[in-house]
Amino acid sequence: MVQKDRVKLPFHFDVVKLQKEVEALDQVGWIGHFVKQNYNGDWSVIQLTAQEGRDHPILMASAIPNGEKFVPTPYLKFCPYISSILDIFLCEKSSVRLMKLTAGSEIKKHQDYDLDEKEIRIHIPVFTNEKVIFSVNNLPVKMKEGECWYLRLSDPHQVENNGENDRIHLVMDLVLND
Repeated sequence: MVQKDRVKLPFHFDVVKLQKEVEALDQVGWIGHFVKQNYNGDWSVIQLTAQEGRDHPILMASAIPNGEKFVPTPYLKFCPYISSILDIFLCEKSSVRLMKLTAGSEIKKHQDYDLDEKEIRIHIPVFTNEKVIFSVNNLPVKMKEGECWYLRLSDPHQVENNGENDRIHLVMDLVLND
């Protein structure tokens, strides 16, 4: 059965290169997700793009609707492989970030109403484990490291990390075009 709320895209990225770049950013410091009512535990972000003029790490992690265009943050220069991945997608990039859900944490069921009409969200798992349950419309999406997924996140979705290791995804919001 084909699910219209998820599509595994025909890309597979080098997991070792992705993981090395993410590990090199550990000294940067992860910023806690600002919508605290949407999760239990620790859900955090390192912004790789941010709206122009939003230079403080906390401001980088949020966006003003219809605000300035997105530009690379200083952290992206330490990620040449991730930059090359971004270049594959021939469209305007909005928010691009690394998102970490620590072991034992959960993202509660919610919907991202601002997606899927003008922008879509792509997930590339960098670190994951078999006990991560990412559900869209109450059906699990089994994503493996290095895979590339479109998920229709204007639909209800939630994530549980029941494993012993943190889950980190490269998450890209891309502006739709032809």
